[in-house]
Amino acid sequence: MWINPSPYWIGADISKFQEYENKGTKLYDTDGTEKNIFEILAAHGFNAIRLKTFVGPKTQYGYGAPGCGQDSEAFGDKDHVVDYIKRAKAYGFRVLLDFHYSDNWADPGKQIIPERWRSIRNSNEMADSVYAYTYDVVNTLKLAGATPDMVQVGNEITNGLLRDVPKSNTDCWGNNVNTADASVSGIMSNSTGKANTAKYLKAGVKAVKDVSTSIKTSFHIENPEKTSTIDWWMKEIFQTQKVTADAMGISAYTAYDDGNPSTWKSLLTNLGKTYTNLEFFIAEYNGGEKINSYSFNGSRLKTHQIMEEVPRGLGAFFWEPGESGEWGPALFDWKGSGLYANKKAFDEYAPLIENHPVGR
Repeated sequence: MWINPSPYWIGADISKFQEYENKGTKLYDTDGTEKNIFEILAAHGFNAIRLKTFVGPKTQYGYGAPGCGQDSEAFGDKDHVVDYIKRAKAYGFRVLLDFHYSDNWADPGKQIIPERWRSIRNSNEMADSVYAYTYDVVNTLKLAGATPDMVQVGNEITNGLLRDVPKSNTDCWGNNVNTADASVSGIMSNSTGKANTAKYLKAGVKAVKDVSTSIKTSFHIENPEKTSTIDWWMKEIFQTQKVTADAMGISAYTAYDDGNPSTWKSLLTNLGKTYTNLEFFIAEYNGGEKINSYSFNGSRLKTHQIMEEVPRGLGAFFWEPGESGEWGPALFDWKGSGLYANKKAFDEYAPLIENHPVGR
């Protein structure tokens, strides 16, 4: 199967497609031909996938906890992630592995310490756990012949990671939490929490590099329209706390008032002038202007075009091409029990293949 050989990453986070496959959902390309997600993405120039991983998704407050309406299998755990990345690699895709360091979604509203680490009472032991867990997953992938190309240490961590603990009314999505004890919480609103966050990031990065120095390490934050917050975070982590990484990613959703491709280009270009050793990418985007609405105004293509113009720009990842919501519409349409690639949506990416048939 042909994979776009450009060094520029045209990516998609396809974590949800594991569940679709398990339920027997059939996928169809724009011409109506039944294919799997890897074949469809490759046919339209995509050459990279992003996959999230949780520590214990079947635990009480996990993503796949009983009664939460998720699939019966614990997608997002190590075993499923290893199997899926092996498949992606077999098709020739580059892989970004996204560690949430939680049993549930880690995002700006919650960063819940996973159940297996919740009894830890000092940050050194927590950092050791981050290291051991990260090393185990990445090394297992290496031994399986499926080494990821890049590892994301944390997900949307502007206000820290390993920050919260669940309450009795914490729901299936991890909402409603308390801040963890200050001795371990990686909350960025106080000096102890900043030091803890840095310690955990360093542990994750070291684990990845101890498996293979060729794997890129990256961090991921959100709200790129808040440039002063982005500047504060970058200065705190990279300059004050002396954490190192190879790349920096942002979430970039127009529907969430995150700005637009032009503002993202300006932000990342300016950051690149200060952080000359970093590469940059958009970890999540959709292009939708509002809830489940996209006017096909070229924004999705423009997101990639501006990233090609950003100095040391790596690429961008469409978030969950089978899912529509407040972030915008999917790249696929449901017809009965099948998912059909939307021709108008996928055709928008055609210039990326035409302009870069053999690389940048």
